[in-house]
Formats: sequence, structure tokens, C-alpha cells
Amino acid sequence: LMRPLQGSPSRSVVVGTVTLCLAAGWALQTPGGVSLVVPQPNINATVAQNILLSIEYSCRGVPTIEWKHVSSWGTTSIVEWRSGNYVNISTVYKDRVTTFENGSIQLRNVGMRDAGYYFVTVMEEHGTNAYGTIIVNVYEIIYEDLHFVAVLFAFLAAVSAILICFMWLCNKSLHLFQKKTTHKLTASTTEEIELETIEC
Repeated sequence: LMRPLQGSPSRSVVVGTVTLCLAAGWALQTPGGVSLVVPQPNINATVAQNILLSIEYSCRGVPTIEWKHVSSWGTTSIVEWRSGNYVNISTVYKDRVTTFENGSIQLRNVGMRDAGYYFVTVMEEHGTNAYGTIIVNVYEIIYEDLHFVAVLFAFLAAVSAILICFMWLCNKSLHLFQKKTTHKLTASTTEEIELETIEC
């Protein structure tokens, strides 16, 4: 009697997984591989601030780097350049973007429309690509808070002025009271001297 071989499906899965891992490792070791790291994937900024969209990549060949911005207003190409050759900055970002050799870009004077997702693609000449994403949140300066601080400062200044005036009045009243008391004491002392003179 022949019994069916048990466990063969699980063995084939293990063999397939090992083969896949070896193939992936071989692909990573072949020339032309690209690796990309995004050190700060989430950036918070306020309006009119400058931000740095930083990446780090390694590549055996000459890479082409491309940045795109995706938001609720649509997708916009920011810049594309090939290392050492050319830089093609979109007209929308012409005066606001600085590119760096390591693939990073600086975006100057951000506004609310600059919030969203920034996608970077590093394309190696042999056809290998690497992708990265940075989320940018842009916040407005809340003038209501500044207004509250200004009102509070004015209130404290008014209270301080009132307290200073009150202290000045108290000091003046105390001075007048001391003057009257001194005058009375002088008058009573004079009367005593006169009485002593009369008795004598």
C-alpha cells in the first residue's frame, strides 16, 4: 500500500520562501542597486518658514532624482536632475527650491498649499529605482493667541499703573499725616514750655 506523502505542501512553501530570499539577496548584491533612506519622514512647519526635505541614498551608477508634491490641489512636479549634469526645476518652484548633491531639497517660504506628501524617486541608469515619502504639515500662526497675549499684557500694565498710583497716594497721605502729627506735637510741646514758664 502506498500512502500519500504528508507535509509536502509545507516543504514546497519553505523551499519557495528560501529560493525567494536567496533571489532577493542576489538582486541586492548585483551591481546597479539603489538604496534610499528618509531620516525625517514627517515635518511640521509654520507659514513662511524654510524646510529641508532630506534624503540619503547610495547608488553604484549615476542616478536621476525626481521630487513630486501631492496634495488636495493635485500633483506637481518640483524638480528633476541627473547627478552632475542638469537640473530641471518646475516654474512654480523656480525661486523657492535649492537642490543638494545628496538628493535633498530645501523649500523656502512655505505656505498652506505646500502641505501634503512629497515623493522622491532615485532612478539608477540600469533601471533600478528607490522611492521615499515625506509628509509636510504647514500651520498658520494663530493671531487670536497673539491678540489674547496683547490684551493680557495691556491689562497687566493698567493694573500695575493703578497700583503705582495707589501707592503714591498712600505715601502722600502718610506724609501729610506725619506732617500734621509733627505739627501737633510741636504745638503741644510749645504749650508745655509756656505753662512751665508761667508756673515759674
